[in-house]
Amino acid sequence: MGYSDFPTTKCVFFSNLLSLPCLQETESLEESTDESEEESEEEPKLKYERLSNGVTEILQKDAASCMTVHDKFLALGTHYGKVYLLDVQGNITQKFDVSPVKINQISLDESGEHMGVCSEDGKLQVFGLYSGEEFHETFDCPIKIVAVHPQFVRSSCKQFVTGGKKLLLFERTWMNRWKSSVLHEGEGNIRSVKWRGHLIAWANNMGVKIFDITSKQRITNVPRDDISLRPDMYPCSLCWKDAVTLIIGWGTSIKICSVKERHASEMRDLPSRYVEIVSQFETEFYISGLAPLCDQLVVLSYVKEVSEKTEREYCARPRLDIIQPLPETCEEISSDALTVRGFQENECRDYHLEYSEGESLFYVVSPRDVVVAKERDQDDHIDWLLEKKKYEEALMAAEISHRNIKRHKILEIGLAYVNHLVERGEYDMAARKCQKILGKNASLWEYEVYKFKEIGQLKAISPYLPRGDPVLKPLIYEMILHEFLESDYEGFATLIREWPGDLYNNSVIVQAVRDHLKKDSQNKTLLKTLAELYTYDKNYGNALEIYLTLRHKDVFQLIHKHNLFSSIKDKIVLLMDFDSEKAVDMLLDNEDKISIKKVVEELEDRPELQHVYLHKLFKRDHHKGQRYHEKQISLYAEYDRPNLLPFLRDSTHCPLEKALEICQQRNFVEETVYLLSRMGNSRSALKMIMEELHDVDKAIEFAKEQDDGELWEDLILYSIDKPPFITGLLNNIGTHVDPILLIHRIKEGMEIPNLRDSLVKILQDYNLQILLREGCKKILVADSLSLLKKMHRTQMKGVLVDEENICESCLSPILPTDAAKPFSVVVFHCRHMFHKECLPMPSLNAPAQYCNICSAKNRGPGSAILEMKK
Repeated sequence: MGYSDFPTTKCVFFSNLLSLPCLQETESLEESTDESEEESEEEPKLKYERLSNGVTEILQKDAASCMTVHDKFLALGTHYGKVYLLDVQGNITQKFDVSPVKINQISLDESGEHMGVCSEDGKLQVFGLYSGEEFHETFDCPIKIVAVHPQFVRSSCKQFVTGGKKLLLFERTWMNRWKSSVLHEGEGNIRSVKWRGHLIAWANNMGVKIFDITSKQRITNVPRDDISLRPDMYPCSLCWKDAVTLIIGWGTSIKICSVKERHASEMRDLPSRYVEIVSQFETEFYISGLAPLCDQLVVLSYVKEVSEKTEREYCARPRLDIIQPLPETCEEISSDALTVRGFQENECRDYHLEYSEGESLFYVVSPRDVVVAKERDQDDHIDWLLEKKKYEEALMAAEISHRNIKRHKILEIGLAYVNHLVERGEYDMAARKCQKILGKNASLWEYEVYKFKEIGQLKAISPYLPRGDPVLKPLIYEMILHEFLESDYEGFATLIREWPGDLYNNSVIVQAVRDHLKKDSQNKTLLKTLAELYTYDKNYGNALEIYLTLRHKDVFQLIHKHNLFSSIKDKIVLLMDFDSEKAVDMLLDNEDKISIKKVVEELEDRPELQHVYLHKLFKRDHHKGQRYHEKQISLYAEYDRPNLLPFLRDSTHCPLEKALEICQQRNFVEETVYLLSRMGNSRSALKMIMEELHDVDKAIEFAKEQDDGELWEDLILYSIDKPPFITGLLNNIGTHVDPILLIHRIKEGMEIPNLRDSLVKILQDYNLQILLREGCKKILVADSLSLLKKMHRTQMKGVLVDEENICESCLSPILPTDAAKPFSVVVFHCRHMFHKECLPMPSLNAPAQYCNICSAKNRGPGSAILEMKK
């Protein structure tokens, strides 16, 4: 059975249940519709469908008066005294002609095998639907209610209640006869009854009573609140939520009653049970029916409204509300106005609400219509979201409940979402959602790409196209690349960098780029992109040429990655012009592929670049480029003089005469001084320092390095008539030459700057030397004494002599094998051992004995320390 949605808010106009309204109510219905449109953003809780098929046929000729619901079927009573058994689709399965007048109530037991029917002409029937069991009786007054025992199928529970002006209980005796007893009378007609378990609840003109069939006691009386309402026009609605909870709706009041056991100490003459009203509240409209829904209530209300224009009261559409009961009030969860057929002519008593506990189905019964309400499932929730164009929420709901939804598919919702975004112009969002929605479905991807092409938005979808799994047809990628090439070079370059080269036909794109370069040959973006395309196509030569032309940083990476050294042998100058440092590093790192000789030859016409290369080569290894050291002298002199002197000092292969010639030609004094000193011409070098540089400090430093007395003499002679030089010498000569030699040569009367300070410094330096000498002497004496004492302690220690030691002269064991025999052993401090007879006899000139071995090796005298005798 398909269900269509009813809007959630008050007085909503339902197109699928719409019947033609009376002319005088048209304005009110239009006003109600406008109100519903404003308030329709809240999702309905229930969905509705009119019960059709056989029901439609019945109600065209008759009118519904009552109905009862079983899990397996429905039983419908009419005003013409017919009872129809229907399936849940509304198809007629069985028909009973009970009476020529209105059927007031139908009752079924829990098994659905027995049915009780009563009518307005006093007829009462209780019979088995599948057996011959039957009871029928005709009373002299209308019978308003009937209720069979829920377990009527059991032989011990053959009971039912019925009534008009009094409530009768019928029980079958052991002789299969029926016995009746009056449970209650005297308070007007019995108009409603509900039987649950062992409890029977009924309503008369005065209130609601509950009877315990087990103890045969009436346990409560709940009085009617609004006695101004006619009980026949506004009947009481009863509903058992469970075995001990009764819900009472009468007029605009709802009471929830709980049946509880009385404590033994409170019994006395009171019933064993009592009723506590746990919740009581008023509603806005008159109640026509009640049904439980978990911990909430479903309430069918009869609505009367007043027209604003005519100020006349009219019957509005009935409402089906879901409310949350609270102790003294209630909270409205949802409210739907139902457009049932003929609602303008119905009264409160014409509506009934029946429900099926097992499936949470609610049946709204009116004389001309039966509407089925059901809790909305996840499919209905998604329907509503799609109707409200909340596609993202619908997609999320479908993904979360993908195992429970039956009518929707995640892919279909996703595609609808993408279409919706496209219609709204949110192309980037639509393209981004394609990644998640289309997944690995290549055909759908291609379909969507063509859709984006039709609306001119290929650029929007390009960042999100799959590039691996799945892979689309090459034509798709080429189409997008052509789109970018026509209007966005930068975007085209980005795609070429990001997309793998095997996604499209590389030659096609290369040709397209070359065609565009004919119009704009200097476009760097296109040139760079063409180089990348050549690289993908393994046409590295063309790619390298473009990179070099563009001076692009990736040129070195390209050479290394694809081993293009053979291709760059004639492009070394270009590489050096682009980035000499990187180029030199690369060339030096790959000497086995491009020789030093080849590089030097290529750079012959660019000596400045040749110098950069040879300089870095020399820094790495002083000997590899030795054949070019003579050439480097000129290169350093021309392009890098600061590094000339370090080169001359570190190189052992450059010709000194050639270097001296170049340095003298260019008047490089420091370099000439170094070369002269290295060639052994220290006097000329010193002279150049004094005459060319006029730097006494450097001259002194040079003399110190050479440590040659003649140089000091030359320096003193050159400086003797120059007071500033004398001052410099006095300040620095003290530690190398005796200052007296200089002082004696100073001419009397010569004015020397800072002479006093220089003399003071000489004296201080002399005193410092004396102090250093004395300090060193003290340390030397102390160390000598300490070492002497240590040696004495060591020599005073005993030496172990055993059978393993041998005589160093005769090489026989030092100790005799016969311990009784006398022996004599000499042990020296050097730990060498001898038999005494193996040593030479001491002479008068040399009375002390020495170790022959240590004396021979010049390792010291090794005087004897121990003589052992026996």
